[in-house]
Amino acid sequence: MAAGSAAIAETGPSDLRHAGAQAAGITALHLCTGYFATEAPRALIDGTLATNGNPAAPLDANVTVDGQEKTVSVRFASDMPPRIAVARPTLGCAMLPIGATKDFAHSLLRPALSAPDLDDRRWPMGDVDALARLPVRRRQAVERVIDEAFKDEPGAYGGITWGVVIVKDGRIAAERYQHGFAPHIAARTNSMCKSLGGTLIGVGVEKGLLDLHRKAPLTEWRRPGDPRGAITIDDLLHMGSGLYSDGAQDPSREIYRSGAAIAEIAALNQMNWKPGSRFVYAGTDVNLAVRALREAINDDAAYPAFPYRELLWKIGMTRTTLETDWNNDFIVSGQCWSTARDFGRLGLLYLADGVWRGERILPAGWSAYVSTPAPAQPPKGSIGGDAGYGAQFWLHGGMEGLPPVAYAAFGARGQYAVIVPSQDLVVVRRGFDGASAFKIQTFAADVIRALQK
Repeated sequence: MAAGSAAIAETGPSDLRHAGAQAAGITALHLCTGYFATEAPRALIDGTLATNGNPAAPLDANVTVDGQEKTVSVRFASDMPPRIAVARPTLGCAMLPIGATKDFAHSLLRPALSAPDLDDRRWPMGDVDALARLPVRRRQAVERVIDEAFKDEPGAYGGITWGVVIVKDGRIAAERYQHGFAPHIAARTNSMCKSLGGTLIGVGVEKGLLDLHRKAPLTEWRRPGDPRGAITIDDLLHMGSGLYSDGAQDPSREIYRSGAAIAEIAALNQMNWKPGSRFVYAGTDVNLAVRALREAINDDAAYPAFPYRELLWKIGMTRTTLETDWNNDFIVSGQCWSTARDFGRLGLLYLADGVWRGERILPAGWSAYVSTPAPAQPPKGSIGGDAGYGAQFWLHGGMEGLPPVAYAAFGARGQYAVIVPSQDLVVVRRGFDGASAFKIQTFAADVIRALQK
Protein backbone atom coordinates (compact mmCIF):
# COMPACT_ATOMS: atom_id res chain seq x y z
CA MET A 1 0.00 0.00 0.00
CA ALA A 2 1.57 3.28 -1.07
CA ALA A 3 0.90 6.53 0.69
CA GLY A 4 -2.55 7.68 -0.28
CA SER A 5 -4.07 4.26 -1.01
CA ALA A 6 -7.73 3.95 -0.16
CA ALA A 7 -8.71 2.46 3.16
CA ILE A 8 -9.86 -1.15 2.90
CA ALA A 9 -13.38 -2.19 3.77
CA GLU A 10 -14.15 -3.06 7.35
CA THR A 11 -15.37 -6.48 6.28
CA GLY A 12 -13.75 -9.12 4.11
CA PRO A 13 -11.14 -11.86 4.42
CA SER A 14 -9.09 -11.57 7.58
CA ASP A 15 -5.81 -11.94 5.72
CA LEU A 16 -6.73 -9.03 3.42
CA ARG A 17 -7.72 -6.93 6.42
CA HIS A 18 -4.45 -7.73 8.19
CA ALA A 19 -2.45 -6.95 5.05
CA GLY A 20 -4.20 -3.60 4.81
CA ALA A 21 -3.34 -2.80 8.41
CA GLN A 22 0.27 -3.77 7.81
CA ALA A 23 0.58 -1.69 4.65
CA ALA A 24 -0.87 1.33 6.45
CA GLY A 25 1.60 0.81 9.30
CA ILE A 26 4.74 0.69 7.16
CA THR A 27 3.55 3.75 5.21
CA ALA A 28 3.01 5.67 8.45
CA LEU A 29 6.46 4.64 9.69
CA HIS A 30 8.35 5.62 6.53
CA LEU A 31 6.58 8.95 6.26
CA CYS A 32 7.10 9.68 9.95
CA THR A 33 10.83 9.02 9.83
CA GLY A 34 11.23 10.97 6.62
CA TYR A 35 9.35 14.00 7.93
CA PHE A 36 10.74 14.15 11.44
CA ALA A 37 14.12 12.36 11.51
CA THR A 38 15.91 13.16 8.23
CA GLU A 39 17.16 16.22 6.41
CA ALA A 40 15.38 15.19 3.23
CA PRO A 41 13.19 17.71 1.39
CA ARG A 42 9.45 17.12 1.67
CA ALA A 43 9.08 16.25 -2.03
CA LEU A 44 11.61 13.45 -1.70
CA ILE A 45 9.85 12.07 1.37
CA ASP A 46 6.43 12.07 -0.27
CA GLY A 47 7.86 10.23 -3.26
CA THR A 48 10.95 8.10 -2.98
CA LEU A 49 11.68 7.89 0.74
CA ALA A 50 8.14 7.34 1.89
CA THR A 51 7.87 3.93 0.29
CA ASN A 52 11.54 2.90 0.12
CA GLY A 53 11.71 3.65 -3.57
CA ASN A 54 8.31 2.39 -4.64
CA PRO A 55 6.25 4.91 -6.59
CA ALA A 56 3.90 6.71 -4.23
CA ALA A 57 0.49 8.12 -5.01
CA PRO A 58 -0.30 11.68 -3.88
CA LEU A 59 -1.19 11.84 -0.21
CA ASP A 60 -4.92 11.92 0.43
CA ALA A 61 -7.43 11.96 3.27
CA ASN A 62 -6.25 8.57 4.57
CA VAL A 63 -2.96 10.11 5.76
CA THR A 64 -2.79 12.63 8.60
CA VAL A 65 0.46 14.33 9.58
CA ASP A 66 0.48 16.03 12.99
CA GLY A 67 3.48 18.33 13.10
CA GLN A 68 2.90 19.34 16.72
CA GLU A 69 2.72 15.82 18.15
CA LYS A 70 5.07 14.48 15.43
CA THR A 71 2.88 11.60 14.39
CA VAL A 72 1.71 10.18 11.09
CA SER A 73 -1.59 8.29 10.97
CA VAL A 74 -2.82 6.18 8.06
CA ARG A 75 -6.44 4.98 8.00
CA PHE A 76 -7.09 1.44 6.78
CA ALA A 77 -10.57 0.54 8.06
CA SER A 78 -13.56 2.56 9.20
CA ASP A 79 -14.09 0.46 12.34
CA MET A 80 -10.48 0.62 13.62
CA PRO A 81 -8.08 3.36 14.70
CA PRO A 82 -5.56 4.33 12.02
CA ARG A 83 -2.05 2.94 12.06
CA ILE A 84 0.17 5.43 13.89
CA ALA A 85 3.91 6.12 13.92
CA VAL A 86 5.35 8.43 16.58
CA ALA A 87 8.61 10.39 16.34
CA ARG A 88 10.97 10.82 19.27
CA PRO A 89 14.18 12.88 19.41
CA THR A 90 17.16 10.95 17.96
CA LEU A 91 15.32 7.59 18.01
CA GLY A 92 13.36 8.20 14.83
CA CYS A 93 9.85 6.79 14.76
CA ALA A 94 8.14 3.89 16.49
CA MET A 95 5.17 2.10 14.98
CA LEU A 96 2.29 1.54 17.39
CA PRO A 97 0.59 -1.89 17.29
CA ILE A 98 -2.58 -2.45 15.30
CA GLY A 99 -5.54 -0.98 17.16
CA ALA A 100 -3.50 1.43 19.30
CA THR A 101 -4.43 5.10 19.57
CA LYS A 102 -2.17 8.07 20.26
CA ASP A 103 -2.72 7.55 23.98
CA PHE A 104 -0.55 4.43 23.73
CA ALA A 105 2.37 6.62 22.65
CA HIS A 106 2.60 8.07 26.15
CA SER A 107 4.21 4.81 27.28
CA LEU A 108 7.18 5.28 24.95
CA LEU A 109 10.47 6.36 26.47
CA ARG A 110 11.58 9.84 25.42
CA PRO A 111 15.25 10.06 26.41
CA ALA A 112 17.01 13.41 26.41
CA LEU A 113 19.22 12.62 23.41
CA SER A 114 20.59 15.02 20.85
CA ALA A 115 23.17 14.18 18.21
CA PRO A 116 26.33 16.29 18.41
CA ASP A 117 27.15 18.59 15.50
CA LEU A 118 30.49 17.31 14.23
CA ASP A 119 30.32 18.65 10.68
CA ASP A 120 33.16 21.13 11.22
CA ARG A 121 35.48 18.41 12.56
CA ARG A 122 38.05 16.77 10.32
CA TRP A 123 37.02 13.62 8.47
CA PRO A 124 36.10 10.99 9.46
CA MET A 125 34.59 12.47 12.65
CA GLY A 126 33.22 15.33 10.59
CA ASP A 127 33.23 16.49 6.97
CA VAL A 128 36.27 18.79 6.83
CA ASP A 129 39.06 17.68 4.49
CA ALA A 130 37.15 14.50 3.65
CA LEU A 131 38.05 14.33 -0.04
CA ALA A 132 41.32 12.90 -1.28
CA ARG A 133 43.14 14.28 -4.33
CA LEU A 134 43.71 11.47 -6.80
CA PRO A 135 46.15 11.60 -9.70
CA VAL A 136 44.31 12.70 -12.84
CA ARG A 137 44.46 9.34 -14.62
CA ARG A 138 43.26 7.47 -11.54
CA ARG A 139 40.48 9.95 -10.85
CA GLN A 140 39.24 9.69 -14.43
CA ALA A 141 39.27 5.90 -14.27
CA VAL A 142 37.24 5.90 -11.06
CA GLU A 143 34.79 8.44 -12.45
CA ARG A 144 34.19 6.25 -15.50
CA VAL A 145 33.23 3.35 -13.23
CA ILE A 146 30.88 5.58 -11.25
CA ASP A 147 29.40 6.99 -14.46
CA GLU A 148 28.35 3.47 -15.37
CA ALA A 149 26.78 2.92 -11.94
CA PHE A 150 24.71 6.08 -12.28
CA LYS A 151 23.25 5.01 -15.62
CA ASP A 152 20.86 2.96 -13.49
CA GLU A 153 19.07 0.06 -15.23
CA PRO A 154 20.68 0.57 -18.68
CA GLY A 155 24.19 0.60 -17.18
CA ALA A 156 26.58 -2.31 -16.83
CA TYR A 157 25.75 -2.79 -13.15
CA GLY A 158 21.97 -2.42 -13.27
CA GLY A 159 19.79 -1.21 -10.41
CA ILE A 160 18.85 2.36 -9.51
CA THR A 161 21.68 4.14 -7.74
CA TRP A 162 21.19 7.20 -5.55
CA GLY A 163 24.59 7.40 -3.85
CA VAL A 164 28.18 6.15 -4.02
CA VAL A 165 31.00 6.85 -1.56
CA ILE A 166 34.43 5.29 -2.05
CA VAL A 167 36.79 5.52 0.92
CA LYS A 168 40.41 4.72 0.09
CA ASP A 169 43.32 4.99 2.53
CA GLY A 170 41.10 6.69 5.06
CA ARG A 171 39.61 9.45 2.89
CA ILE A 172 36.84 9.81 0.33
CA ALA A 173 38.35 9.13 -3.09
CA ALA A 174 35.06 9.61 -4.93
CA GLU A 175 31.47 10.52 -4.11
CA ARG A 176 28.33 11.15 -6.11
CA TYR A 177 24.55 11.43 -5.63
CA GLN A 178 21.42 11.68 -7.74
CA HIS A 179 17.62 11.37 -7.49
CA GLY A 180 17.53 14.22 -4.95
CA PHE A 181 20.03 12.81 -2.45
CA ALA A 182 23.11 14.46 -0.93
CA PRO A 183 25.79 13.66 1.69
CA HIS A 184 23.56 14.46 4.67
CA ILE A 185 20.28 12.89 3.47
CA ALA A 186 19.59 9.56 5.12
CA ALA A 187 17.50 6.74 3.67
CA ARG A 188 16.30 3.45 5.06
CA THR A 189 19.17 0.96 5.18
CA ASN A 190 17.08 -2.20 5.18
CA SER A 191 19.31 -5.11 6.24
CA MET A 192 22.54 -3.09 6.22
CA CYS A 193 21.27 -2.37 9.72
CA LYS A 194 22.02 -5.97 10.72
CA SER A 195 25.73 -5.17 10.47
CA LEU A 196 25.19 -2.24 12.83
CA GLY A 197 23.40 -4.60 15.22
CA GLY A 198 26.29 -7.04 15.06
CA THR A 199 28.69 -4.17 15.70
CA LEU A 200 26.71 -3.20 18.81
CA ILE A 201 27.19 -6.74 20.07
CA GLY A 202 30.92 -6.28 19.53
CA VAL A 203 30.78 -3.16 21.70
CA GLY A 204 29.00 -5.17 24.38
CA VAL A 205 31.62 -7.94 24.23
CA GLU A 206 34.46 -5.43 24.49
CA LYS A 207 32.84 -3.88 27.56
CA GLY A 208 32.41 -7.27 29.23
CA LEU A 209 28.62 -7.13 29.06
CA LEU A 210 28.22 -10.12 26.75
CA ASP A 211 29.89 -13.47 26.13
CA LEU A 212 29.51 -14.84 22.61
CA HIS A 213 29.39 -18.42 23.80
CA ARG A 214 27.26 -18.14 26.92
CA LYS A 215 24.06 -20.12 26.54
CA ALA A 216 20.57 -18.70 27.07
CA PRO A 217 21.46 -15.00 26.83
CA LEU A 218 17.79 -14.07 27.33
CA THR A 219 15.81 -14.47 30.54
CA GLU A 220 12.91 -16.09 28.65
CA TRP A 221 15.12 -19.05 27.72
CA ARG A 222 16.51 -19.95 31.16
CA ARG A 223 13.74 -22.14 32.53
CA PRO A 224 15.16 -25.61 33.23
CA GLY A 225 14.71 -27.85 30.20
CA ASP A 226 13.81 -25.02 27.81
CA PRO A 227 15.33 -26.08 24.45
CA ARG A 228 16.09 -22.43 23.69
CA GLY A 229 18.56 -22.55 26.54
CA ALA A 230 21.16 -23.94 24.12
CA ILE A 231 21.17 -20.79 21.95
CA THR A 232 24.22 -18.50 22.20
CA ILE A 233 24.93 -14.99 20.95
CA ASP A 234 27.34 -16.64 18.51
CA ASP A 235 24.43 -18.65 17.08
CA LEU A 236 22.30 -15.53 16.76
CA LEU A 237 24.99 -13.54 14.92
CA HIS A 238 25.56 -16.43 12.51
CA MET A 239 21.83 -16.71 11.67
CA GLY A 240 21.87 -20.12 13.27
CA SER A 241 19.61 -19.78 16.31
CA GLY A 242 17.42 -22.69 15.30
CA LEU A 243 14.29 -20.67 16.08
CA TYR A 244 11.35 -20.99 13.73
CA SER A 245 11.37 -18.42 10.98
CA ASP A 246 10.04 -18.00 7.50
CA GLY A 247 13.13 -15.96 6.69
CA ALA A 248 12.28 -12.35 5.95
CA GLN A 249 8.58 -13.03 6.57
CA ASP A 250 7.27 -14.60 9.78
CA PRO A 251 7.88 -13.37 12.46
CA SER A 252 9.88 -10.39 11.15
CA ARG A 253 7.00 -9.13 9.05
CA GLU A 254 4.83 -8.76 12.14
CA ILE A 255 7.54 -6.63 13.77
CA TYR A 256 8.12 -4.45 10.70
CA ARG A 257 4.50 -3.98 9.70
CA SER A 258 2.13 -4.90 12.51
CA GLY A 259 3.96 -3.21 15.37
CA ALA A 260 4.53 -6.48 17.24
CA ALA A 261 7.15 -6.26 20.00
CA ILE A 262 10.40 -8.21 19.73
CA ALA A 263 10.05 -9.30 23.36
CA GLU A 264 6.71 -10.89 22.57
CA ILE A 265 6.79 -12.36 19.09
CA ALA A 266 10.52 -13.12 18.73
CA ALA A 267 11.81 -13.89 22.22
CA LEU A 268 8.93 -16.32 22.81
CA ASN A 269 9.36 -18.07 19.47
CA GLN A 270 9.75 -21.87 19.24
CA MET A 271 12.66 -24.04 18.13
CA ASN A 272 12.80 -25.57 14.66
CA TRP A 273 16.43 -26.73 14.35
CA LYS A 274 19.38 -27.50 16.59
CA PRO A 275 21.27 -24.24 17.24
CA GLY A 276 24.16 -23.76 14.83
CA SER A 277 23.08 -26.55 12.50
CA ARG A 278 21.24 -24.58 9.82
CA PHE A 279 21.44 -21.10 8.30
CA VAL A 280 18.11 -19.27 8.13
CA TYR A 281 18.15 -15.60 7.17
CA ALA A 282 16.06 -14.42 10.11
CA GLY A 283 16.20 -10.79 11.16
CA THR A 284 14.83 -11.72 14.55
CA ASP A 285 18.16 -13.37 15.42
CA VAL A 286 20.09 -10.10 15.52
CA ASN A 287 17.16 -8.32 17.19
CA LEU A 288 17.29 -10.89 19.99
CA ALA A 289 21.07 -10.55 20.29
CA VAL A 290 20.67 -6.80 20.82
CA ARG A 291 17.85 -7.44 23.29
CA ALA A 292 20.34 -9.57 25.22
CA LEU A 293 22.57 -6.50 25.33
CA ARG A 294 19.66 -4.55 26.81
CA GLU A 295 19.24 -7.19 29.54
CA ALA A 296 22.96 -7.07 30.28
CA ILE A 297 22.92 -3.28 30.65
CA ASN A 298 19.93 -3.67 32.99
CA ASP A 299 18.92 -0.02 32.88
CA ASP A 300 15.97 0.60 30.57
CA ALA A 301 16.14 4.35 31.03
CA ALA A 302 19.79 4.50 29.94
CA TYR A 303 19.65 1.80 27.30
CA PRO A 304 18.28 3.86 24.35
CA ALA A 305 21.38 6.08 24.51
CA PHE A 306 23.84 3.18 24.41
CA PRO A 307 24.09 2.67 20.61
CA TYR A 308 24.55 6.38 20.05
CA ARG A 309 27.00 7.23 22.80
CA GLU A 310 29.05 4.03 22.69
CA LEU A 311 29.20 3.51 18.92
CA LEU A 312 27.54 5.81 16.42
CA TRP A 313 28.54 9.23 17.74
CA LYS A 314 31.99 8.00 18.71
CA ILE A 315 32.79 7.38 15.05
CA GLY A 316 30.98 10.38 13.57
CA MET A 317 27.78 8.58 12.48
CA THR A 318 25.58 11.46 13.59
CA ARG A 319 23.00 11.05 10.83
CA THR A 320 22.26 7.40 11.50
CA THR A 321 19.01 6.55 13.28
CA LEU A 322 18.24 3.19 14.88
CA GLU A 323 14.52 2.86 15.46
CA THR A 324 12.79 0.79 18.12
CA ASP A 325 9.55 -1.07 18.57
CA TRP A 326 6.98 0.36 21.00
CA ASN A 327 8.67 -1.66 23.79
CA ASN A 328 11.93 0.23 23.18
CA ASP A 329 13.88 -2.67 21.65
CA PHE A 330 16.01 -1.65 18.68
CA ILE A 331 14.86 -3.21 15.41
CA VAL A 332 18.37 -3.58 14.02
CA SER A 333 17.28 -6.19 11.51
CA GLY A 334 16.38 -3.40 9.12
CA GLN A 335 14.67 -0.40 10.66
CA CYS A 336 17.55 2.06 10.46
CA TRP A 337 18.15 5.17 8.39
CA SER A 338 21.62 6.33 7.42
CA THR A 339 23.77 8.17 4.88
CA ALA A 340 26.36 6.75 2.51
CA ARG A 341 29.10 8.67 4.33
CA ASP A 342 28.11 7.20 7.69
CA PHE A 343 28.52 3.67 6.37
CA GLY A 344 31.91 4.70 5.04
CA ARG A 345 32.79 5.54 8.63
CA LEU A 346 31.58 2.14 9.82
CA GLY A 347 33.82 0.52 7.22
CA LEU A 348 36.80 2.52 8.52
CA LEU A 349 36.15 1.18 12.03
CA TYR A 350 36.40 -2.37 10.67
CA LEU A 351 39.50 -1.63 8.61
CA ALA A 352 41.12 -0.51 11.89
CA ASP A 353 39.93 -3.71 13.62
CA GLY A 354 37.70 -1.79 15.97
CA VAL A 355 40.08 0.99 17.06
CA TRP A 356 38.97 4.61 16.58
CA ARG A 357 41.23 7.55 17.38
CA GLY A 358 43.21 5.38 19.79
CA GLU A 359 40.18 3.93 21.58
CA ARG A 360 39.33 0.27 21.22
CA ILE A 361 35.60 0.12 20.53
CA LEU A 362 35.38 -3.48 19.30
CA PRO A 363 37.34 -6.50 20.61
CA ALA A 364 40.67 -7.27 18.98
CA GLY A 365 40.00 -9.67 16.14
CA TRP A 366 36.34 -8.66 15.75
CA SER A 367 36.86 -7.80 12.08
CA ALA A 368 38.16 -11.31 11.47
CA TYR A 369 35.28 -12.78 13.45
CA VAL A 370 32.54 -11.12 11.39
CA SER A 371 34.30 -11.98 8.11
CA THR A 372 34.89 -15.67 8.90
CA PRO A 373 32.32 -18.09 7.40
CA ALA A 374 29.60 -19.14 9.83
CA PRO A 375 29.36 -22.85 10.69
CA ALA A 376 26.21 -23.19 8.55
CA GLN A 377 26.10 -21.35 5.23
CA PRO A 378 23.23 -20.07 3.05
CA PRO A 379 22.34 -22.16 0.02
CA LYS A 380 23.73 -20.90 -3.28
CA GLY A 381 21.40 -18.61 -5.14
CA SER A 382 19.50 -17.56 -2.00
CA ILE A 383 18.98 -14.00 -0.81
CA GLY A 384 22.71 -13.26 -0.92
CA GLY A 385 23.25 -14.82 -4.34
CA ASP A 386 26.41 -16.92 -4.17
CA ALA A 387 27.90 -14.93 -1.28
CA GLY A 388 28.78 -16.59 1.99
CA TYR A 389 27.85 -15.40 5.46
CA GLY A 390 29.93 -14.45 8.48
CA ALA A 391 28.52 -12.76 11.57
CA GLN A 392 25.94 -10.21 10.30
CA PHE A 393 28.12 -9.50 7.26
CA TRP A 394 27.96 -11.12 3.81
CA LEU A 395 31.20 -12.54 2.40
CA HIS A 396 32.18 -11.61 -1.17
CA GLY A 397 35.84 -12.60 -1.14
CA GLY A 398 37.05 -14.05 -4.44
CA MET A 399 33.87 -13.18 -6.32
CA GLU A 400 34.15 -11.37 -9.67
CA GLY A 401 37.86 -10.73 -9.11
CA LEU A 402 37.62 -9.38 -5.56
CA PRO A 403 40.47 -10.17 -3.12
CA PRO A 404 40.05 -13.25 -0.87
CA VAL A 405 38.75 -11.15 2.02
CA ALA A 406 35.91 -8.81 1.12
CA TYR A 407 32.84 -8.56 3.32
CA ALA A 408 29.81 -6.34 3.25
CA ALA A 409 26.86 -4.87 5.04
CA PHE A 410 24.02 -5.65 2.64
CA GLY A 411 20.40 -4.54 2.56
CA ALA A 412 17.47 -5.12 0.25
CA ARG A 413 17.05 -3.00 -2.86
CA GLY A 414 20.77 -2.46 -3.28
CA GLN A 415 22.27 -1.15 -0.02
CA TYR A 416 25.96 -2.11 0.24
CA ALA A 417 29.08 -1.21 2.18
CA VAL A 418 31.90 -3.48 0.97
CA ILE A 419 35.03 -3.65 3.13
CA VAL A 420 38.27 -4.77 1.43
CA PRO A 421 41.09 -4.84 4.00
CA SER A 422 43.94 -5.62 1.57
CA GLN A 423 43.07 -2.47 -0.39
CA ASP A 424 42.32 -0.26 2.65
CA LEU A 425 39.03 0.32 0.88
CA VAL A 426 35.33 0.76 1.62
CA VAL A 427 32.88 0.88 -1.29
CA VAL A 428 29.43 2.19 -0.31
CA ARG A 429 26.62 2.00 -2.83
CA ARG A 430 23.04 2.96 -1.97
CA GLY A 431 20.06 2.46 -4.24
CA PHE A 432 16.42 1.64 -4.89
CA ASP A 433 16.86 -1.46 -7.04
CA GLY A 434 13.80 -3.08 -8.50
CA ALA A 435 13.80 -4.84 -11.86
CA SER A 436 17.47 -5.77 -11.60
CA ALA A 437 19.90 -6.17 -8.71
CA PHE A 438 23.01 -4.02 -8.69
CA LYS A 439 26.14 -6.07 -9.51
CA ILE A 440 28.04 -5.03 -6.41
CA GLN A 441 30.93 -7.50 -6.67
CA THR A 442 31.69 -6.44 -10.24
CA PHE A 443 31.40 -2.77 -9.31
CA ALA A 444 33.72 -3.11 -6.30
CA ALA A 445 36.27 -5.07 -8.35
CA ASP A 446 36.14 -2.41 -11.09
CA VAL A 447 36.69 0.30 -8.46
CA ILE A 448 39.79 -1.54 -7.24
CA ARG A 449 41.19 -1.78 -10.77
CA ALA A 450 40.48 1.91 -11.41
CA LEU A 451 42.27 2.91 -8.22
CA GLN A 452 45.35 1.09 -9.45
CA LYS A 453 45.65 3.18 -12.64
